[in-house]
Amino acid sequence: QVQLVESGGGLVQAGGSLRLSCAASGRTLRTTAMGWFRQAPGKEREFVAAISRSGGSTYYADSVKGRFTISRDNPKNTVYLQMNSLKPEDTAVYYCAGKAIYSISWFGVSSTDYDYWGQGTQVTVSS
Repeated sequence: QVQLVESGGGLVQAGGSLRLSCAASGRTLRTTAMGWFRQAPGKEREFVAAISRSGGSTYYADSVKGRFTISRDNPKNTVYLQMNSLKPEDTAVYYCAGKAIYSISWFGVSSTDYDYWGQGTQVTVSS
C-alpha cells in the first residue's frame, strides 16, 4: 500500500510558476510509475503528466507540453511537477497517482491505470 501526499499548490498570477510535490510513504517509489492529474470545477479529471519507474520515460498532455515538467527523486520517495507559464485554465485540484509495476518503462495516461491517489492540492491561476 502506498500513501501519497501532495503539496505546493497555491494562488499564482498568470505567467507564474509553481512546483508541486508528491511524497510517498508505505512503499518505495522505485517500484511505482507515477502520474499527475487535475480536475477543474464541473469538469472530469484529466491527465496532465506521467513518468515511468526509472524516470526515463515521460509523457505530457498537449495542453501542458513545453510548460510543465514531471520528475522524480526515488531516494526521497518524491515526485514533482514543475509548472511554468501558468494560465488561468490550469486552475484545478491536482492529484498525484501511482501504480506498482514491474516494467521500468511503463507509464499510464488514464486515471484507471493507477491504484493509489493523493488527496489533491489546489492550484489557482489568476488573470
